[in-house]
Amino acid sequence: MNLSCPRTVRPLLTVLSMYTVIYGAIILTIVGNLLVIISVSHFRQLHTPTNFLILSLATADFLLGLTVMPYSMMRSITACWYFGDLFCKLHSCIDMTLCTSSIFHLFFISVDRYYAICQPLHYNRKITIHVIQIYILVSWSVPCLYSFSLVFSNLNMEGLEEMDILDHCIGSCSLVFNKIWGIVSSLFSFFIPGTFMIGIYIHIFSVANKQVRFINSIPNSISQKNSSKKKMFVNAEKKAARTLSLVMGVFILCWLPFFTLIIAEPYLNFLLSDDVYNTVLWLGYFNSACNPVIYGLFYPWFKKSFHLILTGKIFQSDSASFNISA
Repeated sequence: MNLSCPRTVRPLLTVLSMYTVIYGAIILTIVGNLLVIISVSHFRQLHTPTNFLILSLATADFLLGLTVMPYSMMRSITACWYFGDLFCKLHSCIDMTLCTSSIFHLFFISVDRYYAICQPLHYNRKITIHVIQIYILVSWSVPCLYSFSLVFSNLNMEGLEEMDILDHCIGSCSLVFNKIWGIVSSLFSFFIPGTFMIGIYIHIFSVANKQVRFINSIPNSISQKNSSKKKMFVNAEKKAARTLSLVMGVFILCWLPFFTLIIAEPYLNFLLSDDVYNTVLWLGYFNSACNPVIYGLFYPWFKKSFHLILTGKIFQSDSASFNISA
């Protein structure tokens, strides 16, 4: 049709390479996060407040790989959208919801680690299952309400009516932000919670190091057994915080270019090519594939549970009581 969007024609080798990389990311995202979901759901030893948050985070990443990434793949490779305007809006809303939900989960995980390491005596009282349920509810409901309200109200496109970016041809699906909402969305979804997380983890490592130095200063003759237990506990919590901060660090490195682009694009009159936008977008998507890999490499109990699942031992009647502790 004369009003159809022009299809991007790429060399065959480029197309095959893009499909290989993107399909690999989608499969890794779905399978890896499904392993996390099964592990926490099935093994009773993993039923802890932190792991329930990780379970909810893995669910968000799993849904991103299942419901968002396949459609984005077709749009990124061909520059065409074959699924209609309504589904385009739904796709954009779900995409924003799941990505924002991920960083909200990471923020609440950092809060959980703060109480576990900095206020261990108050942890069981302040971080209860009810509190975790509130964290999870906020992590899902707030991004959902924000994303659907913004996209379906078209507030993000106010003032852009005269620009060519809104002269949609048939078969296009692009989510654009004006100057105000580009800044607001980036602050809400990324920069504000990310900044708080960085501050929390810096404080956690500072407190953990002080605790280790204090324990090391205790003479060996004084309560050596209790001191050793406390040191092991502190080191374990410090290692867990380091791993979770690695998850947060990978998230920031993956999504920082995208949210920076969202802020800068209106000031550049949307002159950046679609390939640049798709590159930073998929870099952000790849974060959802990284999290389960990090769990498997740095958490011994997740590594053991992954092994039990992949080898089929999970189907044994007493598998839920297997010893998977580190």
